[in-house]
Amino acid sequence: MEDLPLGFGMALAQHPEAMARFSALSEEEQKAIIDGTHAVRSKQEMQAYVESLMK
Repeated sequence: MEDLPLGFGMALAQHPEAMARFSALSEEEQKAIIDGTHAVRSKQEMQAYVESLMK
């Protein structure tokens, strides 16, 4: 998980359930989610993006 974008890693750290779900995904699925973070433009959007992992 050392290749996580900083904002994404920080948002995951604030949501242990989302972090656990993300960690349980395959490497391919994790890469797809990380690729999605490149469209996020604010802290609020990142929080919403991470919260969406819990759904």
